Amino acid sequence: MRHSLLYRSTILIFTFFLLIVATLKAQAEISQEERQKTYQQLEVFANILSLLQDNYVEEIDSKKTINGAIRGLLYSLDPHSSYLDPEEFKELQEETQGQFSGIGIEITIKDDVLSVISPIEGTPADLAGLKAKDIIVEINGEKTKEMGAYEAVKRLRGPKGSDVTISISREGWDELKTFTLKRDLIPLQSVKAHFLEPGIAYTRITNFQSHTTSDYVEALSRLAKQEPITGLILDLRNNPGGLLNQAVSISDTFLEDGMIVSTKGRTEDQNMSFKAHKTPDDYHFPLVVLVNEGSASASEIVAGAIQDHKRGIIVGTRTFGKGSVQTIIPLPGDAGLRLTTAKYYTPAGKSIQALGISPDVEVTFIPYKTDGAQKQDLKKQRLREEDLKNHFPGTQEGQSQPEEEDGAVLDDFPDSQTISMQLEQDNQLRTALNILKSLNLYFRNTKK
Repeated sequence: MRHSLLYRSTILIFTFFLLIVATLKAQAEISQEERQKTYQQLEVFANILSLLQDNYVEEIDSKKTINGAIRGLLYSLDPHSSYLDPEEFKELQEETQGQFSGIGIEITIKDDVLSVISPIEGTPADLAGLKAKDIIVEINGEKTKEMGAYEAVKRLRGPKGSDVTISISREGWDELKTFTLKRDLIPLQSVKAHFLEPGIAYTRITNFQSHTTSDYVEALSRLAKQEPITGLILDLRNNPGGLLNQAVSISDTFLEDGMIVSTKGRTEDQNMSFKAHKTPDDYHFPLVVLVNEGSASASEIVAGAIQDHKRGIIVGTRTFGKGSVQTIIPLPGDAGLRLTTAKYYTPAGKSIQALGISPDVEVTFIPYKTDGAQKQDLKKQRLREEDLKNHFPGTQEGQSQPEEEDGAVLDDFPDSQTISMQLEQDNQLRTALNILKSLNLYFRNTKK
């Protein structure tokens, strides 16, 4: 019996790795000596599993144990590679389509604790006041120390209207605070747009989903029918990223030619470049892009392309610094593998991995307080790629609210009082608006 279990365990482990190799279009060259070492280590693993099956104090679930070992294997590589069981794989597919129910929060593992990257705007987490770098200590009374990000996501999500209770630790608090949040459908739209002033449009992309570019183009088209757009603010703050192709196509709407982003990996098929194309629909009005420490991945691709081509001005604070590309590989049994396969580079050949995009105009966000309190020390609240365990080091390679309809949303045409309040409470947005007005004044004067 023991030998039979050992044999089956060995076959299962070998099959897992062979499936990965078979799924990838090309593999990096691996020496025969390295392959032999790998086989020896797999045999050690199978022997340990067999010993556990025979001698552990309680009977073990072999499938659960092997899944845990695979997760540990990937977790040791970098913070973004992970094994997805069938339920997690399905949730990932739903998320990129913009359809899931939960509290609306982006999380990661930092220093072996579950930490908040950023809440998604307008979601239960955002409305409850959760912030970047909050530590989630418990979910429904269960400690998160050994839980892992995907397991935590699974517990935070659930049917619309159901409750989830989380305990939060935040720097400056003497004790944990408990929040009971009611799960909701996370808004399907990723685009919001309205005018701040005559001709000055404000647009926000909260994440890059499969329909983001078409929604964005539709939103600007609807604004342009109201009055000509003379300047645009693109707000990417607290945008955790999303689909690479959507970041490329958003960038392409502002650029006529040249590189948008390139990726480089170990294998030839991971080395790709994405270029802009001139079309009659390209936008030419002055542009300001807002970013902060919650702007990651796809957001940084857009900001980097705009900055390197000098197409617009980047305003805010240094971005998160996630410059790696993850490939989703389907596995048998409806499971999946999220594997880091490449790093991406801006048009100037710069890697932003762990470095982020530095704004052209640095403006620290000052929390709005009616009592006139002094500025907070926000630096302590920032969480970036460089803070994550096992992150890839940075290199300077190249050196050169309510439910709404699907699609684009125009924020229900906010009135002047709502816009004034938005500007009053957001010093970074005020700066962006002033820069746009100055650019418009300059261009008008130079045309005379």
